[in-house]
Amino acid sequence: MAFEGLTSKLQETIKKLKGKGKLSENDIKEAMREVKRALLEADVNFKIVKDFIKKVSEKCLGNEVMESLTPGQMVIKIVNEELTALMGKTESKINYSDTGITVIMLVGLQGAGKTTMCGKLALSLKKKNKKPLLVACDVYRPAAIKQLTVVGKSIDIPVFSMGDKVNPVDISKAAIEHAKNNDCNVVIIDTAGRLHVDEALMDELKNIKTSINPSEILLVVDSMTGQDAVNVADSFNNTLEITGVILTKLDGDTRGGAALSIRSMTGKPIKYVGLGEKMNDLEVFYPERMASRILGMGDVLTLIEKAQSAINEKDAKELGEKMMNQGLNFEDYLTMMKQMKKLGPLGKILEMIPGMNNKMLQGADLSQVEEETKKTESIIYSMTLKERRNPQLISSSSSRKKRIALGSGTSVQDINKLLKMMEVMKKQMKQFKNMENMSKKGLFGKLPF
Repeated sequence: MAFEGLTSKLQETIKKLKGKGKLSENDIKEAMREVKRALLEADVNFKIVKDFIKKVSEKCLGNEVMESLTPGQMVIKIVNEELTALMGKTESKINYSDTGITVIMLVGLQGAGKTTMCGKLALSLKKKNKKPLLVACDVYRPAAIKQLTVVGKSIDIPVFSMGDKVNPVDISKAAIEHAKNNDCNVVIIDTAGRLHVDEALMDELKNIKTSINPSEILLVVDSMTGQDAVNVADSFNNTLEITGVILTKLDGDTRGGAALSIRSMTGKPIKYVGLGEKMNDLEVFYPERMASRILGMGDVLTLIEKAQSAINEKDAKELGEKMMNQGLNFEDYLTMMKQMKKLGPLGKILEMIPGMNNKMLQGADLSQVEEETKKTESIIYSMTLKERRNPQLISSSSSRKKRIALGSGTSVQDINKLLKMMEVMKKQMKQFKNMENMSKKGLFGKLPF
């Protein structure tokens, strides 16, 4: 889980502060010592930590906090604001070209995940009604061109390639002409991975930059490399003047030092973060939302955006109306489960819910919940269409229960448990419907539905 250690320690510190009715100077100093230790353990650069603690301490020792009726909340607000400022204050958007074609170069070390990231970025832009073209300029790594071709095919995005015998500068130029002739308005160039000390390959990147004048040069770095990611960013920036950073594997980085250090150390914004292996596991980086996640305050806006992009609003509305007016059946329940799956793994969704701190998530056996979900799906798929639409047929027939249990590899007790849960849900929906009707008739105040 991203920032796991840091989040846990900061939440403990904040909990102590919130438990006090009034804060003394010693309380603030002790809290700042713990915050400093937490940031250093998260592999944040020492200079950044020192400056951060100084700013937070000065604000916390001001009259606004010391004389507040809720000093603990004021400290949280200050830490949240400073974390947000540390990571860049606001979202940094892609600089689209005014001339019609936006050219984006992806650069980075070997093994940073540039080729996969090209696909993720292209898919993200395609969802925003852009027409991207992927360009294979890695002519050195075996099968790199083939990999990009496979990635492009999987997301239905064209790939431009001239083989591995042509100079990457010439490939880049030809790709832009190809984009013009084929109505593509974004060109994403997959460059070869290199060591930042490799002068010949770095010169090649400079030549590509000079020849095509890209709108964006995005550095792809592995967040799990910690402070070394900052060194890499600094080196590439000195050579190419990068315009931004994409952090990969943030979901596996329990420390988070790279995300908290890169902006301050290089002056370049983090534009995207990779949070999984799937092609849609790419998020725009919002500093204020990330700060809220780190402090355990959730990230409701991202959760809403995920729901809006994953779930068809018209279908969801129709399903809701059908369930309210005609009652819930297993076919509806299966549709609901499919829609929820589109939001991503349960653990990632729970992280975005305010109040769901790390300790709560650590204590929850999410794998067991996912196993129960799979079991429920198996049971429903073992029913006939008629049974799914009319659960009462199963409730009144022991032979149907036995057949479904046998087909799903479960027991009759599991079938009974699911039937009982369905009845409870139907009763709750009926109550909700009755309350809504009473509200419309003015029998009591307007309900906040």
